[in-house]
Amino acid sequence: MKLGILLGYKGDAGGPNMDLILEAERLGYDSAWTSEAWGSDAVSPAAWVLAKTSKIKVGTGIMQMSARTPSCTAMSAMTGGRFLLGIGPSGPQVIEGWHGEVFGKPLKRTREYIDVIRQIFAREKPLEFQGEFYQIPNTGTGTTGLGKALKTIMHPDPTELKIYTGSFAPAGLRTAGAVADGVQPIFMIPEKTGLVREHVEEGRTKAGKSTDLSDFDIAPFIRIQMGDDLQACRDAIKQEMALYIGGMGARNKNFYNDYTKRLGYEDAAVKIQDAFLDGQRREAVAAVPDSLIDETALVGPADRIKARLKDWKAAAKDHSVGSLLIGIRDIETLRVVADGAA
Repeated sequence: MKLGILLGYKGDAGGPNMDLILEAERLGYDSAWTSEAWGSDAVSPAAWVLAKTSKIKVGTGIMQMSARTPSCTAMSAMTGGRFLLGIGPSGPQVIEGWHGEVFGKPLKRTREYIDVIRQIFAREKPLEFQGEFYQIPNTGTGTTGLGKALKTIMHPDPTELKIYTGSFAPAGLRTAGAVADGVQPIFMIPEKTGLVREHVEEGRTKAGKSTDLSDFDIAPFIRIQMGDDLQACRDAIKQEMALYIGGMGARNKNFYNDYTKRLGYEDAAVKIQDAFLDGQRREAVAAVPDSLIDETALVGPADRIKARLKDWKAAAKDHSVGSLLIGIRDIETLRVVADGAA
């Protein structure tokens, strides 16, 4: 089981915390991951980290597809080595409310997006693609008619391209299994890996791929809060969980809420969303069950965190988990996790 460190959405003044990242590299962490919402972008800090490290891989978890053409994303991916490409559709509130793009059909867009990127990396011929979302060259209404099919002037190695999708809904997981090299569920329970793996396997089977997942990385995002006061550690994580489950989407279209129900917390998901959307944030946080935090996160004293890591290691034996991508913010916790996962 590989370890990765999540660097967060907001960015840091002066760039990412390189003391933390360099220690992660020294400890043998496999990857560091940037992200984006509607603040800092994912590519700039990734380039920063790549420039200041020598071994650790750096990925985007995730780049919003509608914010960039697939050709632009391919250009970023092949500009430097040790890069892991994580992409996703985000959600309609962000895509339509921030980027001003039509959310459309996220799974169809994902397939087209990855197809274009892989064609660019393969470099077998000048790029030509005619899909529902992407027409390359574009000869449609309003174009000059001067567009020319081009082959990248770079010479990337397509075998080094690893594409992850930010997916956790069944259809998204099937799509990831069919066209990607890995998937990043927003949270996960090691005793319930089938909720992710089974759908990935379905997608791989339909695409004619093996279901042993030895070449596919299920890499869940893991929240962590280390400290002697277990309840305080749980409560610190409940703030973010309440936001995702209750407020990251409309009442009738919240993918995180739906996923929480599939994890076995249907009643809690309803209570959290009702409270959050009614403006009762404190009540929404209080409605997040302790057991949901215990199952999906790493919380409490160091020994408790190490014990929980054993459960994740057990889930990794059959490739139901390949990597843990953990939101660590301090070096002490970084070392505890490295020791527990060893």
